[in-house]
Amino acid sequence: PGLPVPDATVPSLLREGRAATILLRRPEQHNRIDPDDLPVLMEYLAAVESDDAVDVLIWRGSGAQTFSSGYTIEAILSRLQERAFEKFLDRLENLARPTIAAIQGGIYGGATDLALCCDLRIGVTTSRMFMPAARFGLHYYPDGLRRYVSRLGATAAKKLLLTGCTIDAREMLRIGFLTDLVEPAQLDAAVARYVEQIASCERGAVGAMKKSLNQLSAADPAVLTAIEARYL
Repeated sequence: PGLPVPDATVPSLLREGRAATILLRRPEQHNRIDPDDLPVLMEYLAAVESDDAVDVLIWRGSGAQTFSSGYTIEAILSRLQERAFEKFLDRLENLARPTIAAIQGGIYGGATDLALCCDLRIGVTTSRMFMPAARFGLHYYPDGLRRYVSRLGATAAKKLLLTGCTIDAREMLRIGFLTDLVEPAQLDAAVARYVEQIASCERGAVGAMKKSLNQLSAADPAVLTAIEARYL
């Protein structure tokens, strides 16, 4: 069972067992996220939090080529002041359920931050990633920078953000972008194993520790304010 979606390209939400899955459904456009998707995705997050039968939220991309290329670049330029994508990512980061990104292919741009908002990231040996913001002349937004540094460390964050380089799956695992790395045929089994392990834990303890860990990785508000000024 899932919430209805307007058409076949808007992300869908399905529940199976103890897990809910949000599926990005634009494989021909590298599963990009459009502005009109964001209210739907926010509704999905609220539905997951309110469903006592759901222990885990999984993110997936359609097709075998790309998990997601992130937010439509035109929307970044034309809808900067709305900050809708950033607000959505902050909401996902603090969702009161553990989250898993099942990365079946390449992952680019803002989708890398979507994955960093997730608690676990499982990739396959054919995965690749890059962050092209600097190539576009774009200063990345503050909370995206915070997540890069808190998850990956300053050295890896600088390499990816200041050079716009592409790294392969083994490097993604080495720097901590990936929690686990498997062969493509093993991805579903690996995700199911993590879902089973999370569901076997006490939900209250898991939720409380997730909140505590996120608080420990938070940045000084004054620092974020200074970065915000540079971004704008």
